[in-house]
Amino acid sequence: MSRALLLAALLVVPLALSACGKKASPTPPGPANEITYPRPYPAY
Repeated sequence: MSRALLLAALLVVPLALSACGKKASPTPPGPANEITYPRPYPAY
């Protein structure tokens, strides 16, 4: 019983931690020449 629990823990922990990683920095959608964010405050 404890061996099965240990095996399950060894499989679940790496899978849970791998879900926390990000692939790359976020980038705004659209072509680079049409990106208007971030804008200076106040943006009217």
